[in-house]
Amino acid sequence: MESDTTVRRIKPFGNAHSFAPSDKDTSWQRCGNNGYNGDPKRKPDVSLYLLREGPAASLVSVFILALWALVHLSLQQLVIGKPTGDFNAVRARQHLEQITSVGPRPVGSHENEVLTVGYLLKQIESIRAETAAGPHQLTVDVQRPTGTFSIDFLGGFTSFYDRVTNIAVRLEPKGGAQHLMLANCHFDTVANSPGASDDAVSCAVMLEVLHSLANQSTPLHHGVVFLFNGAEENILQASHGFITQHPWAKQVRAFINLEAAGVGGKEVVFQTGPENPWLVQAYVHAAKHPFASVVGQEVFQSGIIPSDTDFRIYRDFGNIPGIDLAFIENGFIYHTKYDTADRILTDSIQRAGDNILAVLRHLMMSDMLADSSEYRHGNMVFFDVLGVVVVAYPARVGTILNYVVATAAFLYLAKKASLPGNAGGRYVRDLACATGVALLSWFIALVSVLIVALVVTLLGRSMFWYTHFYASICLYGTAATGKMILVHTLAKNLYFGGVRLVELGDLYFDVSLLLWCCSLVWLTQQGLCSAYVPMLMVAFPLATRLLLAKEFKHRGASMKYSMLYLLGLALPYVHFMFLVWVVFEIFTPIMGRSGTEIPPELVLASLVTLTTIFLSSFFLHFIYLVRSTKWILAALGSAFLVMFLLISSGLLFPYSGSPDSPRPKRIFLQHTTRTFYNLQGQVESRDSGLWINSFDYTAMQHIQPHVPEINDSVRTHCREDQPFCGYPWFLPVKFLSKKNWYLPAPEVSPSSPVEFSLLSKEETSWGTVKMTFNVKGPSHMSLYLMPHRGASLSTWSFGDGTPQFDLSGEYFVFYSHGLDAPTWTFWFEIQPPRDPDPAGPEGMISVAISTHYFFGPDQRTPQLDEILAKFPAWTFPSYWVSTYDMYRY
Repeated sequence: MESDTTVRRIKPFGNAHSFAPSDKDTSWQRCGNNGYNGDPKRKPDVSLYLLREGPAASLVSVFILALWALVHLSLQQLVIGKPTGDFNAVRARQHLEQITSVGPRPVGSHENEVLTVGYLLKQIESIRAETAAGPHQLTVDVQRPTGTFSIDFLGGFTSFYDRVTNIAVRLEPKGGAQHLMLANCHFDTVANSPGASDDAVSCAVMLEVLHSLANQSTPLHHGVVFLFNGAEENILQASHGFITQHPWAKQVRAFINLEAAGVGGKEVVFQTGPENPWLVQAYVHAAKHPFASVVGQEVFQSGIIPSDTDFRIYRDFGNIPGIDLAFIENGFIYHTKYDTADRILTDSIQRAGDNILAVLRHLMMSDMLADSSEYRHGNMVFFDVLGVVVVAYPARVGTILNYVVATAAFLYLAKKASLPGNAGGRYVRDLACATGVALLSWFIALVSVLIVALVVTLLGRSMFWYTHFYASICLYGTAATGKMILVHTLAKNLYFGGVRLVELGDLYFDVSLLLWCCSLVWLTQQGLCSAYVPMLMVAFPLATRLLLAKEFKHRGASMKYSMLYLLGLALPYVHFMFLVWVVFEIFTPIMGRSGTEIPPELVLASLVTLTTIFLSSFFLHFIYLVRSTKWILAALGSAFLVMFLLISSGLLFPYSGSPDSPRPKRIFLQHTTRTFYNLQGQVESRDSGLWINSFDYTAMQHIQPHVPEINDSVRTHCREDQPFCGYPWFLPVKFLSKKNWYLPAPEVSPSSPVEFSLLSKEETSWGTVKMTFNVKGPSHMSLYLMPHRGASLSTWSFGDGTPQFDLSGEYFVFYSHGLDAPTWTFWFEIQPPRDPDPAGPEGMISVAISTHYFFGPDQRTPQLDEILAKFPAWTFPSYWVSTYDMYRY
C-alpha cells in the first residue's frame, strides 16, 4: 500500500494553487495537486486530501441507508396533521366491514347483486333522508346495462355483458346542474377473495364522501355522480355500460377513479388526462396528503404492467379526462383470501377520504369544470416530495427547464474542453475514455448479475426474494457493485496508472454528469414528462459541484467536501429512491402472478442492477478518490458468497403463510368436464379432471412434495387443432402460463349446465356463411372461435361488428351476466376456405364454449375439497368448477 506522501504525477492541465493541509486529519489521506496546470514541465506542489477506504465506504453507506429510511418513514406517515372532521374514517371503516362481511362478490352472485346492492342502497337512502332539507338534491338510479366492446388488453379480446349492475347516485344543487364530475369505485370481486382493498374500501370512502358533500351547507356549483359499479373485475364491463348508455354520462366532464393493485398504504395518483392539465392542478391545489408521480403514469400506460382500470373505459369510450388513484402497497395479497378489512389501516382510509373529498369539492366549485375544453391541451409534469408537497408544472415549461439544465451542463463541460493549448483536446480524450470505462463497467455488471440469476434459476432457487426481498439486494446488489468497483479499480491501476487520483475523481464526476445529461436530452426529445428525473440528477449535482469547486480544488476530497457533496445529492437521490421503492413495490408481487414463462430472476436481477447503476453514478468519482478498494471488494465478495450459499442451500423459501405477512403462491384449480363434438355433431371424446395452473415461474416445484399426484406424468400439452388448446381458459392468458396439469377426476354435474345450440346456418349472397347460436348458462362463460386454415371471420354481433383482435388465429369473447339474464344470442359470418387443408381439422371453424361456476353450491366438488386439503398453508388455491364443449362446423 502506498504511503500518505506518495504523489502520482502526470502533465497537469490548469493553474496550481498552494494549500497545506493539517496533519491532524488521519481519516483523509493526502496526495498530489488537482489543478489543471498550463505548464507541462511544472511539477505539482500541492498535497490534497484523498479518502481512506473505510470512512469512504461508511459515508456512502450511511448516506444511502439514511435516505432509504427517510423514504420508508414518509410512507409510514399516512396522515399529515390532524383530521379536520369533514371525513369520518371510522364510519367509512364500518361500511368497509359490512361490505366485506358477505365474502367474495363475483358478478352474478347473490352476494354481489342482492346483498351488497341492498346495503349500498340502504346507506344512500339514509343519506338522502338526512340531507333532504339541505341545499342539495340526491337522485339514485340502479342501472342494469347490456353491451359489448373490444379491448386490446391481454393481447386483445371482446367482451359481452348482460344486465350487470350499476348504482349511480347524483348529487347536485336543488336547482339542478349542467356539468357533472364522476367518482367511480367497484364493489364486485374476483372469485375466492373478499376484496377489501380491491375495491370495497374505495366504495366505503365514496359513501362517506357522499355523506359529507350532501351535508355541506354551501351549495355546490356543479353536480357529481357517485358510480358504485358492480362489474369491474369482469374486465371493466359496468363502467362501459354507464359511460356509453346512461343518460347522465353526457353531462360528465371529468372523473376520479378509485382502484387498488395492493392492500392498504397510500393511494397514489398514477394516471391523469389525457391532457387536461387542470385536473393535475386541482389535485395539487386541493389534496391534503399528496402522493403522485408522472413516472408511474408513463410506466403504466406503456403496457409493462399487466393490469388495467376503468380509467381506460372512460378515456377511450367516454372521451373524458380523469384522475386514476390506486393503493399499491403489499400487492402480494392482492386478489387473494388475505385481502381483508383488518389489513387496511384506518389512517389509510382517512387519507384517501381527505384527498377525494377535497379534490371533488374543489372541482365542483371550479369554473374550469364547466369550460374544460378551454383548458384541455397540454400535459403536466408532476411528482411529490416524500408525500409532503407536490411539484407540478406544464410539460412545455418542463421542456424549457430540461434544455436549460442540459445547456448549463454542456457549457460546464465545454469550458473544460476549450482549455488553451492541447489541454482541452486531452480533456476530451480523457472524458471519452472514462465514459467508455463507465459504460463497460455497467455492461460487465449487468452481464455478471444475469449470469448469477441464471445459475440461481438452474439451481431451482428462483424467487427466493419473494418473501426475503433484501436477500436479492445482498446477492445481486453486491455482485453489481463489486463488478463496477473492480472494473474501475483495474482501470485506475492499469489504464490510468500515471494520473493523479484527485484529478480522476474530478473526471468521473464529469462522466456521470455527461451520461445523465444525455439521458435528459433523449427523454425530453421523446416528449416524456419523466425527463424531470434526469433533470434533477443533473441540476443538483452540477450546482453542488460548482459551489464546492473551490473547496475541492484547494483541499481535495476532504471531510467537509465529501459531506457537503452528499448533502447536495440528497434531494434528487431521495426522490429517485422513492421511485425505486415504487418499482419494487409493484414489480416484486407481479412476479408472483406473471405466469410460468417469464424468468423472474432475470427481471429482478436486472432491476436491482439498473438501480445500482443509477444510484452509483455520482459515487463513481469516490472510487478514484480512495487509495485502495481491496477491503471494499473483499467485503462485497464475502457478502455475495454468504448469500449465494444460503440461497443455494434452500434456506430462503420463496413463500410464506404467516398470518401477519403472507406471501402466498397462487394456484388455479378447475374441476372440469370436456366434451368434443365432430362435424356431424356426435361426441368424439369426453373426459373430466382437475385442471391446475401455476401463475408463477416455480410451477409445481414446491407443491409436488405435498401433492405428489401433481407431477410430470399429468402435464398437459396444447392441442393446436382445438380452440385455446382444448382447455377452459377464463381469460386469454394461455401465453403466460404454458405449464399446466390435468388430474383425471369424475365428471362435474352443475345444477345449471350450459345449453348451447346452433339456431341457423345460411349462406349469404356475398359468399359468407352466417351462423347464429343460442347459449344459456352461468354468469361467466368464455367463447372461443378458431377459423380453420383458409377461413376467416368477416363480421359478427360483438363490438363494432368487425372482429378486431386475433390471437394466433383464435378469437376470445368474454361473457358475463347479472341476475335474470335472458338467453345469450350471437352470430358471426365466416368466409369458407377455398382450398380446405386436408391435414387440418374438418370443417371451416371450431367453436368452443366454456362455463365457470364461481359461487354457490356449484363452485365446489368433493374432489376439489380433497385436493385443496393437501395444499400447504403458504399457497392460495383459487378454485371453481368449469366445463368445456367444442364443436366443428
